[in-house]
Amino acid sequence: MNHLIASAAILAVATPACAQDIIVKPVAEARLRYEHADQAGLPMEKADALTVRARAGVSASSGAMSITLVGQGTLALVDDYYDGVNGAATRPIIADPQNVALYIAQLQYRTKALTMTAGRQKIMLDDERFVGNVGFRDNGQTFDAVRAELTPAKGLKIEVAYAWSARTIWGFQGTGARQQAVGGDNILANLSYATPIGTLTSFAYLVDQDEAVVQKFRQSSQTYGLRLAGAQSLTGAVRVSYQLSHARQSDYHRNPNDYRADYWLADATLDVRGWKLNGGYEVLGASSGLPFTSFQTPLGTNFKFQGWADKFLTTPANGIRDLYVGGGYGWKQMGPLSALALSASWHRFDSDRLNQHYGNEIDLLASAKLGRTALSVRYAHYDARAMATDTEKLWVQADWAI
Repeated sequence: MNHLIASAAILAVATPACAQDIIVKPVAEARLRYEHADQAGLPMEKADALTVRARAGVSASSGAMSITLVGQGTLALVDDYYDGVNGAATRPIIADPQNVALYIAQLQYRTKALTMTAGRQKIMLDDERFVGNVGFRDNGQTFDAVRAELTPAKGLKIEVAYAWSARTIWGFQGTGARQQAVGGDNILANLSYATPIGTLTSFAYLVDQDEAVVQKFRQSSQTYGLRLAGAQSLTGAVRVSYQLSHARQSDYHRNPNDYRADYWLADATLDVRGWKLNGGYEVLGASSGLPFTSFQTPLGTNFKFQGWADKFLTTPANGIRDLYVGGGYGWKQMGPLSALALSASWHRFDSDRLNQHYGNEIDLLASAKLGRTALSVRYAHYDARAMATDTEKLWVQADWAI
């Protein structure tokens, strides 16, 4: 609370002392989702969850200043599953515990060149590989933080955040290694510049998971790297987008491990008249082969990467190499539906050391919009070889927002 008061005071000093009209906007979101999981090797191999998630709040702005308050609640209408914090892990985990929480409580000062935000907020950097909101899970991830975004020149952006608490997806019932919030002195910094071939970003993420119960401090790390993301039109109907990234990670703060591990990403997508073909190779490297000496991403939106079956949310001790290809087709409009899309992807997972073939995965997605409602059906099938067990998952989801 002292951090929040101090942060608000800093922004208050930056506020021009002039009265302006106050504009008030409501915030309202709702989600209904059915999730089914079938995982071999458990006493009860099947799990079913029907959850509803609602968020409501208000945003009020006056000139450059604004304040946003949003609360959220998650309710399980069908709870035949292990939510990660309640019950025994005899069923597959579906990481949506019932929850009531203050989701956003932020004060913001915004001008063309400078944005400062203080309080409980979402922080999503680049593709969310290292720092994200975990938006797919019902409870999401937010940060108690102060953040500055500066644009001193055209194409140049500097973003620095200090977060003293990561508010996790486990909610108020979080316990043990799955805490409601993980404290620490986290420094998140980005420097990006728009070039003719794409946006070049250098980054430094000092992650301080400063609670012994959370893996005995072994998720604390310092990561430094570069990323290039861009797109080019080859012809009027053909467009290619690409990402290249490299980072080096090592132990930080109270982490008892001594390790160095590398991250690599090469990804490209070809877009031709609604058809998309994607391929890439991502490596989260290993060091000594001991647990938590491989490249870790505890603050990332990890569901977006390495398949939706969630077999690798924590990087295995021997690291992981993900070779993937995929494709799909989209329609702008089909009857009452807009943004209709079908896609599929295939992953081959191998270790970074010791030449292990972990397994393969197929992911399928159908999505569309109906007015203000986003609809999706998603499926994942993981075929285990040397890591985890065979797993199937199915999601049917509707999201609405004003």
